[in-house]
Amino acid sequence: MSSFPFSGVNLALATPFDAAGRIDFARLEENIERYLAAGVKGFVLSSGTGMHVYLSPEEAQQVIARGARMIDGRARVIAQTSALMAGDVVERTRRAADAGADGVMVLPPFFEGPTDDDGIVDFYSEVAGAGLPVIGYNVPHAVGVEITPDLYRKLAQIPGFASVKDSSGDLAAQAALIRTGLPVMNGADPLVPYALYAGAAGLIWGGANFAPKTCLAVVQAASEGRWDEARSLWARLEPAMSLIWAGDYVQSVYAAAELTGYGAGNPRKPLRALAADRLPALRVALGDLIETERQI
Repeated sequence: MSSFPFSGVNLALATPFDAAGRIDFARLEENIERYLAAGVKGFVLSSGTGMHVYLSPEEAQQVIARGARMIDGRARVIAQTSALMAGDVVERTRRAADAGADGVMVLPPFFEGPTDDDGIVDFYSEVAGAGLPVIGYNVPHAVGVEITPDLYRKLAQIPGFASVKDSSGDLAAQAALIRTGLPVMNGADPLVPYALYAGAAGLIWGGANFAPKTCLAVVQAASEGRWDEARSLWARLEPAMSLIWAGDYVQSVYAAAELTGYGAGNPRKPLRALAADRLPALRVALGDLIETERQI
C-alpha cells in the first residue's frame, strides 16, 4: 500500500448544472453517492473538468463545502483553489480547509504572472502556509509555466508541498518528473497505464466521470502487477480517453457521462454542449462502456 496520501484514482468531478445553468446540488449528491458506490476513494472538487474557471468564488466554495459534507470522510477530498491573486488562493485554501478538504490543487501564477523559478516558489510557499497539502498543477500549454524537474525539486523543499499533477500530455516530460523520485500525479487521460508503469504516484482523472468502474479496475490491476489484465481493460478505455483529449475535453466528458449514466447536465456557458455531429464518434469510442458502466 502506497504511503502517498493521494494515490489511486482521484476523480476530477464534473459539476452538475441544471437547464438554466445553475449548480444542481441534488444531482451533485446523487453522483457522489454513485461514484462512492463504484469504489471511488478520492474526489477533486471545483476541478478543471468541473468548470472551476466558470464558477464564481462563492460557487466554488459551495461545491467544495457541500461536496465535502456529502462525502463525509468516506473518501479523500482535494479542492482546486486556483485564482489570479495569491491572496485569493490563500483565502480559498483556508476556506477549503475549514470545509474539510484533505488537500488543494493549485495552478501556478498565470495571466502575466511570474515565470521565473523563484517567483513560482514564493507563490507556492505562500499558498502552503494556508495549512493544507498542496498539489501543483503542471499544464504549461494553458498557463505558460512549466514545472520542470529542477523546479519541482525546489518546490518539494516547501513544507506542505505534496506533489505535482502533470497534465502536459507529454509522457517523456512526465517520466522526467517521476525520475526525481518525488511523487507525481498523472493528469493526462490517454497516458494512464504508461504513467502508472513509469511510476506515477496517483491520478487526477476527468475521464473517470463516465467510466469510474473500469478506470478503477485498470488502476487496481496495474497496482497489483497484473499488466495483461490492465492492458485488456485499457483497450476498452483508450478509444474514449484519446478522443476526449483530442479536443472539446470538458464538453466531451459531460456528454460521455450522460451516455453512461453519470450525467451532470451540460457544461456552463460560454461552453456549449458537445455538437450533435460529434456524438456518433463518441458513442463508438465508448463502445460497451455505455452498458457496463450502467450495471450495478
